[in-house]
Amino acid sequence: MKTLTLASESSCPGHSGRFDPPRQSRLSRRLAGLGAAALGALVLSVPALAADLTPQTAGPFTYVCGGVAEDEQQAMRAEARNYDMGLLMTEGPRGEYLSDVDITLSRGGKQVANFRSTGPRCLIKGPKGTYQVTADYQGNTKRTTLSAGQRNKQLRW
Repeated sequence: MKTLTLASESSCPGHSGRFDPPRQSRLSRRLAGLGAAALGALVLSVPALAADLTPQTAGPFTYVCGGVAEDEQQAMRAEARNYDMGLLMTEGPRGEYLSDVDITLSRGGKQVANFRSTGPRCLIKGPKGTYQVTADYQGNTKRTTLSAGQRNKQLRW
């Protein structure tokens, strides 16, 4: 790091003693300040993403959906221990993630819950049992069964 030594007024004739940094230095400091502000905004936005994973309720079930971005996937993995069932919605041969899937849970022919996924993975907890799942994505319906302990039941369109 360089140390800047300023001459006193008496040793520099015609100098006011005031130090004006060069324009480039002021610009560099301004850009560095903007970079720090942008980094701060990015760091503050990470909890906002996690806040989108707020548990919801549908009938007697609590659920949370998400998992597109890496930070959401980590948050979903951390939350999985609090849920006893889970669905994963994908599309195509490469298994691309889907969201906005309408999910209906039924038991004994009676609908007990329905909700729309906001991400490809939905973690679900509720009364123990086996449920019939009907999932609709853009008019195409898939069906499966889901029981306690099944956390990665995949529905692929």
